[in-house]
Amino acid sequence: MFHRRVTSVLNLRGNEILSTVKELGNVGPLYSTVSAMEALLRKVKKAEKKPWVTSVNELKRRARYDKQERRVVREVALRPPENGLLVEKLIPVAHHVLASRAQLLACVSRISEEIPIYFCSICTQVHVGHPPHKIRTCNVSGSQKNREHTWQRGGVDHVLPVVQSFHLYDRLGRAVSHNERLEVDRIPALVELCIQAGVDLPEYPTRRRKFPIYRVAGKLIDFEKRFPKDDLFGKDIETFRSKETIKKPIGLNLPYDDIKGFAMRGMEAWEIMRTGAIQLMKTYGVQTCGYCPELQVGPKGHRVRQCQAFKHQMRDGQHAWQEATIDGLLSTVYVWHVQNSHAGDVLVDSMKRYYGKLPAVVELFSQVGAQVGDDYYHMMRDDVVVPGLDEEKLVV
Repeated sequence: MFHRRVTSVLNLRGNEILSTVKELGNVGPLYSTVSAMEALLRKVKKAEKKPWVTSVNELKRRARYDKQERRVVREVALRPPENGLLVEKLIPVAHHVLASRAQLLACVSRISEEIPIYFCSICTQVHVGHPPHKIRTCNVSGSQKNREHTWQRGGVDHVLPVVQSFHLYDRLGRAVSHNERLEVDRIPALVELCIQAGVDLPEYPTRRRKFPIYRVAGKLIDFEKRFPKDDLFGKDIETFRSKETIKKPIGLNLPYDDIKGFAMRGMEAWEIMRTGAIQLMKTYGVQTCGYCPELQVGPKGHRVRQCQAFKHQMRDGQHAWQEATIDGLLSTVYVWHVQNSHAGDVLVDSMKRYYGKLPAVVELFSQVGAQVGDDYYHMMRDDVVVPGLDEEKLVV
């Protein structure tokens, strides 16, 4: 495979540069070392709202359509999960996602004993591997004058941070109010998404309807309120399960000395969990605040007034809810990618334009020897050869 070297055009002038570009023309254009990463991982400023998943024009069109539908007095038959029933084909997906999450946590916990994880005690940036990088990107209040990070040893929580959400007994019920914020349990958002999609956990009971909800003139009519049934947990769950048998998750039957086996199993679990979560989010709504990391699984956000982000006074502390992304649900942490982790090279600030980035979990597994998927190839920048310190001034 041809590697597009950034150090291939050195000390060339005039016609020599043109001839070199013509020779490289058969293999593709020269690699841009600036615009790709900035467009990929641009940090949102505090006074800037998160980008919309669905365009604003599309949201306005849906709002106008729903407003017209509410004016017509007629009965509208809703589809699952809007009518309170489960989507049968997504029940096995929810089980696989929850099982993959358990496998992923076990693999990361095992590999973190071999590969050190560092985090900055001031700006909470994360680095995987030893030694930590020297890139001066610590520009928050209280940081050093040279913007270097203050590294400390971290753990699994820094690679896989947990995003919590209120657990809803009835996902179609009223939103959690401000006075109920201490009475409702908060659990990991991914677990709440799997529960709403069909996973049954005894410690977190949820309501499973037997009769669908109808919409009449814009109002939801729940027949189970008029004809109540016993809400005993687990009584009517089998009715909603898929006809296909759900396979039980395979345990980690790997020897403790096979660290690469844990990395391969963990990488597989990460892909299954991420792909399954994206599939569930397309059907079961997940809402996030446009200014802060707060997240709520369900068709609407809660009403707890705890937002301290940009212009929260104008909203009386209410969150600016919008559709969430997979990175918001999993709270994906991106770290600098070390191409040759066994060499012990330090990532320096002057060469940061040539380094790539990866999710912290993927970087952790790649340093052990797991193969990284093609989806992350453009982020790793393996097609760019980092120049030496003596070649930096010669690079065009």
